[in-house]
Amino acid sequence: MIAAATQTDEPQFDQVASALDLFDGDARATIGALLAELQFVRKQLALCEAGMSVGFTRGWVPSFESEGGSNV
Repeated sequence: MIAAATQTDEPQFDQVASALDLFDGDARATIGALLAELQFVRKQLALCEAGMSVGFTRGWVPSFESEGGSNV
């Protein structure tokens, strides 16, 4: 017996194509914007780390590196 694949009514969303569309297909501009956004988010994380005590977060400490693979 072959199990039927589950289907959803939601359309597939291609994040890469969407990001490239924002910059009219310019890959360099897209990557530059994403790197700038990453830098901003890392600065925000550093501010949060400086402002929160370890007791407040119950020992959790933010990490600046991804724990997963390259599929962010």
